[in-house]
Amino acid sequence: MPLLTDDAPALPLDAQGILELAARSMFQLFSSVSQGMFLVDRSGRIVWVNEGYQRFLPDLGFSSVDQFVGRTVEEVIPNTQMRRVLETGQPVLIDLLTNKAGTFVVSRIPLRDDADRVIGAIGIVLFDHPETTLQPLISKFALLQRDLDDARRELASQRRRSLAVAGDGERRSKYTFASFIGSSPAAAEVKRQARRAAQSQSPVLLLGETGTGKELLAHAIHAASSRAGGPFVSVNIAAVPDTLLEAEFFGVAPGAYTGADRKGRDGKFKLADGGTLFLDEIGDMPQSLQAKLLRALQEGEIEPLGSNKLVPFNVRILAATSRDLAALVREGKFREDLFYRLHVLPVRVPPLRVRRSDIPALVEALGEDLALRNGTPPPELLPDALALLAGQPWRGNIRELRNVLEQAVMRSDSQSIDAAQLERVLREAGVEPAAPVQDTTAVVVEDESRYLRPLAEQVAELEQRAIHAAMKAHGGNKLATARQLGISRATLYGRLENPE
Repeated sequence: MPLLTDDAPALPLDAQGILELAARSMFQLFSSVSQGMFLVDRSGRIVWVNEGYQRFLPDLGFSSVDQFVGRTVEEVIPNTQMRRVLETGQPVLIDLLTNKAGTFVVSRIPLRDDADRVIGAIGIVLFDHPETTLQPLISKFALLQRDLDDARRELASQRRRSLAVAGDGERRSKYTFASFIGSSPAAAEVKRQARRAAQSQSPVLLLGETGTGKELLAHAIHAASSRAGGPFVSVNIAAVPDTLLEAEFFGVAPGAYTGADRKGRDGKFKLADGGTLFLDEIGDMPQSLQAKLLRALQEGEIEPLGSNKLVPFNVRILAATSRDLAALVREGKFREDLFYRLHVLPVRVPPLRVRRSDIPALVEALGEDLALRNGTPPPELLPDALALLAGQPWRGNIRELRNVLEQAVMRSDSQSIDAAQLERVLREAGVEPAAPVQDTTAVVVEDESRYLRPLAEQVAELEQRAIHAAMKAHGGNKLATARQLGISRATLYGRLENPE
């Protein structure tokens, strides 16, 4: 065994020196034996690539390192999950990445400072030809991907069939309260009110701007009510000519007029018997029909056109409008007695501009729906794109958001969508884009009605917001979060697993 001399290299004597030496050695090892490495800063911008990674740049569409360095990682590396590592602070030790440059086995490791804050991340390409070196893993991955694609297609098919007419001619609701996406105070409050309304048999009047989700909530109220087993029948009053509305509502007796069906035709009240009738755009109902609707609601019976017999019905009424019914009453355009008959349980659905913090979740849900319908991967919106969406006034609310997102997806050559693409879509629609909002959680519209609910529920909501803010400030580090909040890690884990 050779003897160590005084000038032989030795390990540092302090723990910090040993850690720094180990870090340098591991970095040099990975840099030399891996197929490629790159570094990103806290904002997700590429700050360094090693020589091995540079050979992938032409396939990614870059002719020089200068074009690559300085850009956000999503812009230059399609399908990367590096942003998730930066946001959560959790490493991804083994993953498969597929893009224009090929399929790779990769690792993603967060970089932290002395205060344990995430300040960047390192991406490592372990294998660049896994189809030969990792054939069993690739085969399993391909099988799982096919199963996932099949499941997505089946789910899309089920959604299309969800409104299909059942064997007895009845229709069912296709949405639940889980379908109303959003956890903002405004969204939580409207869902709370709607759930309470579902437990009653009284008429519900859904008020709100167009595109806010009133019809979705009508479906959800029916699905959560005691009438969920009965039919859910809807009629859009604005879409039916005034001359046909009476027949649409009350039905037609056999041979009531020339050309009428000899067997007669059931109206919406009869079709909805035992269930729920949803009257959409009730504010557009002609005055000539308002009196007949009021009588039907008061007496619980209808008289089909051309008949002299009264037909009883058992229907729960849900109505919706984007118009100001109270103003229409004052103007003499809507019957006051019918207004009070419908305005028993009013639920005001908030516009999108007062629940901007829900936009990322809405974009994800809408993107998944587009992917299911088109058989394509869901779009990935870059941070600048989400910030731009959060800043828009959204006069058409969720319907407008969906339209903008769908246009951007159809026009994009890649899975990633940036702010510039969305700006073009907005301008072509005649909308001048508003300034982006970087932190959607800071956009809160004060509504004192949200405090009129159980105190325990409000405390739990505030607790979750505090945990979310602390997790974000510490880059997802749970130990630092627990210290910041003054609770144990076990308590924090419990709150994260069971937020209620």
